[in-house]
Amino acid sequence: MSTPRTRPPEADRRTLIADTAIDLVAAAGLRGLTHRAVDGAAGLPAGSTSYYFRTRTALIGACYARLAELDLGDVGDLSGFGGVGGVGGVGEVGEVGEVGEVGEVGGEGSPRPSLPPPPPPGPAPADREAAAAALAGLLHRWLTVGRARQLARFELSLEAARNPELEADFHRAGQGARARAAGILAALGARRPEEAAELLVAWTDGLLYDRLAGALARSRPAPDLPELTSITRRMLDAVLVEG
Repeated sequence: MSTPRTRPPEADRRTLIADTAIDLVAAAGLRGLTHRAVDGAAGLPAGSTSYYFRTRTALIGACYARLAELDLGDVGDLSGFGGVGGVGGVGEVGEVGEVGEVGEVGGEGSPRPSLPPPPPPGPAPADREAAAAALAGLLHRWLTVGRARQLARFELSLEAARNPELEADFHRAGQGARARAAGILAALGARRPEEAAELLVAWTDGLLYDRLAGALARSRPAPDLPELTSITRRMLDAVLVEG
């Protein structure tokens, strides 16, 4: 007699759906993001994705929440950059699940997905070298093993710019990233840390985009860690002079 299958916990299934949706967006753009496509790619019974995330807006909101969770996890694995989260990435977004109408995220009466608490701040970086090395490590991860996730983030950011239901959540994500960066830059001696953080986040985002989807995406390989460390040190020197 065969042993009956154990149904995965709802939280695991929601995570599987969000991860699969992110991979689909990275591979095929938003045109490839449908409930049916997620069911097929995740190996789930038909209708599973629409049960947990009833509308496309709700499904995109789940992608935002999962991207933020993964970026915070990456940042938590690093040391020496004072726990700054999401520099150039999703960062902390608060209640990302608050998109669309009540009940859109999840099945009927299901709670909206929420983000885990951010990791506790680590020690302030001892100097610019420590900060540059930590930021370089983060960027290297996002350009290599996290490549698909960052491509999906850029794609989803354009959708947020066109969709008022999603725009506020994505904007809040960017503000959280800048606030954390400003705290680190203040510890490094920036006179105007908020302005310096805006420049640093813009530059890191530009570097990621250029190497993943821009002019250098095909002509040059992803920079190695020593090159990235040199780049991030120059960026920090520049923003600290200006800031």
